[in-house]
Amino acid sequence: MEDQGKLINTRIEKINEIREMGINPFPYNYNVENFSQEIIDDFDNYFESEKKVSIAGRIMSVRVMGKAAFCSIQDQQGKIQLYVALKNIGEESYNLFKKMDIGDIIGVAGIVKKTKVGEITVYIDSFTLLTKSIRPLPVVKEKDGETFDVFADKELRYRNRHVDLIVTKGVRETFEKRIKIIKNIKNILDAKDFLEVETPTLLPIYGGASASPFTTHHNALDMKLYLRIAIEPYLKRLVVGGMDRVYEIGKCFRNEGMDRTHNPEFTMLELYQAYADYNDMMNITEEIFESTCKELYGTTQVEFNGNLIDLKTPWKRLKMVDAIQEYAKIDVESLTDDEMKKLIEIKGVQIKGEFIRGLAINEIFELYVEEQIIQPVFITHQPVETTPLCKPDYDDERYLQRFELFIAGNEYANAYSESNDPIFQRKTLHEQSLRRDVDEEASPMDENFVQAIEIGMPPTGGLGLGIDRMVMLLTGERSIRDILLFPTMKPENQ
Repeated sequence: MEDQGKLINTRIEKINEIREMGINPFPYNYNVENFSQEIIDDFDNYFESEKKVSIAGRIMSVRVMGKAAFCSIQDQQGKIQLYVALKNIGEESYNLFKKMDIGDIIGVAGIVKKTKVGEITVYIDSFTLLTKSIRPLPVVKEKDGETFDVFADKELRYRNRHVDLIVTKGVRETFEKRIKIIKNIKNILDAKDFLEVETPTLLPIYGGASASPFTTHHNALDMKLYLRIAIEPYLKRLVVGGMDRVYEIGKCFRNEGMDRTHNPEFTMLELYQAYADYNDMMNITEEIFESTCKELYGTTQVEFNGNLIDLKTPWKRLKMVDAIQEYAKIDVESLTDDEMKKLIEIKGVQIKGEFIRGLAINEIFELYVEEQIIQPVFITHQPVETTPLCKPDYDDERYLQRFELFIAGNEYANAYSESNDPIFQRKTLHEQSLRRDVDEEASPMDENFVQAIEIGMPPTGGLGLGIDRMVMLLTGERSIRDILLFPTMKPENQ
């Protein structure tokens, strides 16, 4: 491949030549009236009426043949071919066109016809240079209207998403689906009279989950602040204040490792509904997934990682200990502490601090069961030690009125019958904060949050849903980097 620096210099020289022609290579605007796919879909109407179209886009291929040329441009809807002839646009414009390169952005007007081989084409009678590209796109070859041989290194795609969107087929469609998914979730919740709110991202105390936070410093106040690890604490304050149904779709930040399903910055949906419990949250979760899948594809089935997932409701509901029995053939409640320790250590995991039976049950579930769950299952009744923010079950206070949603071996949602007993809440949050010596992910005591609960919070159901993982499932993407426009990346020189 030709040295990129030389290519850039050549294009800068062309810009100077264009300016010498009295033409601004970076004009201010252009009147766009039509788009590629719209023209293709309504070809008969445009052809029969000889109605002129006005379209703009980026040149993706160009082939000059003496006094005529073919090129294709790409706009927000797709690609369309142009026929550029000296006799139609005049000598000055044609000389300018011959200075065009792949990546330049142009505006054209003309009538729509089909070529001898039947390709819908805009036969242009006017042409305007809108942006002269200096930096070349990656190697883009075209055959039968398709581009290929673009990014051999996937990491380059993530570092250069702006280029990836231009040259990699299907990328834009994935992110358009992400936007539709979020819009559909909002429509469902808005129809149920939930209010969309915004809560702080910078916090003096972090909480609502077990995770290590990112820290920063506020100079004017000379104080340490944290990026939120969950949206929960402030939404509950709103429920205390009488906003009975609230939700937020926003960014959370956890200072943890990165892998196929984890990015330090991620998007969560959290919602809270007064006078509801975790059963109501299951119903909402089912509706969100089933409705959104239908909205995207007209069906409840989606293929993910080689499995055909059916999101048709209702979904299976299993207590955690029953799931361990069903999937791993382990009667966990009958095991001694030593037997549980051995099961965990066999998997190469070391228990942090003192042995706590409830946490060990949860660990055994994660190690032996999670990856076996393919179709949607609500795993309920986690041990009470797993969270200080949830109500114990009526019938067995060793377990919680809580669920986690698992599909295709991954967790997608977490929900509680929220604890609104301020005495119990203070006790459990204090106990969790004491674990910080052995568990760096345990949250500190949040006195202001507890005082808010002491004002009186009604019975409340709460749900947290990972938007990024849901998008992965519904688009079939196996890496979180493929559904984040700009994922976190290590420096290029590392």
